[in-house]
Amino acid sequence: MAKWTHAVEMKFEIELAEGTRIGGAGAGLDIGGVDLLPIRDPVSREPYLPGSSLKGKLRSILEKEHGLSTNGSPCSCGQKDCPVCPVFGAHIVPGKPPRGSARLTVRDAHFTPEYAKQYKDNPVSETKMENIVDRIRGVADKPRTQERVPAGARFRAEMVLKVFEGDDDRKMVKHLRNALAILEEVDSLGAGGSRGSGRIKIHNLTEKKIALADLTL
Repeated sequence: MAKWTHAVEMKFEIELAEGTRIGGAGAGLDIGGVDLLPIRDPVSREPYLPGSSLKGKLRSILEKEHGLSTNGSPCSCGQKDCPVCPVFGAHIVPGKPPRGSARLTVRDAHFTPEYAKQYKDNPVSETKMENIVDRIRGVADKPRTQERVPAGARFRAEMVLKVFEGDDDRKMVKHLRNALAILEEVDSLGAGGSRGSGRIKIHNLTEKKIALADLTL
């Protein structure tokens, strides 16, 4: 087994440029009910961005960019030069042995301290009505309402990349930066991106190399 030598810590802020649907549980099927509510911290009740959602989005972006998704399934090649598998882990195929574990950890992203105070003083959310248009009758049909975290909300994000002997951490970080840039410029986070939700901006991206031998308590 290769030796774990260091980690690369990446920190940045995510600003919502559009209202974003961070889907949690619905409020039920009652008339006028909201069928998609934001995921909230159980203690503070503040919306947050799940690390699994951001991680999955970045993986999906790289797979689509490099044509690595097969029949809709994540990449499972496990090759060392793959832009996806060394970072996110090779997708496990039933009946076949694993081809590599994930090196990337993505933390849940919570409000920045400044925005958390603003939210506490004046908790803001928004609802967006969507519907399907009946093309024959030319009228709206099946309206639904979703709650969104409004534009302007800011979250603190953190990712940690484990680096082992033989890894090209510069190339892996480059792929992550590329995926973040694509997400910011031409993609969206959360549900409803093709219908006007989820555009983001990334600020203050920093990298820090952490040698394991230097860590102590």
